[in-house]
Amino acid sequence: MGKIRKTYNATFKKKAVDLYLKEGMGYKAVAKELGISHSMVRRWVKRYEQEGIQGLEEKRGKAKGPNKGRPRTRPEDPETKIKRLETEVEMLKKLLKR
Repeated sequence: MGKIRKTYNATFKKKAVDLYLKEGMGYKAVAKELGISHSMVRRWVKRYEQEGIQGLEEKRGKAKGPNKGRPRTRPEDPETKIKRLETEVEMLKKLLKR
């Protein structure tokens, strides 16, 4: 399974950005202060400068509209589906005979 990622809310991210932009602290100093990676601080500052507060909002899992995001399952080919359903029917018939 994949690595579990810690997510931070926009308020926390804004605090990190403010420490960097308003307080004049460096990326590493902000990171040490908040207990996070300096690369995260750099990424948040960059996004904030480009998109404003919207850049700090969580974007994962927010895909909307048709054909966006990862499909739930692979579509089953018709022959495989027929075989699976026939097997299911046979199993159900056996259960009903009991």
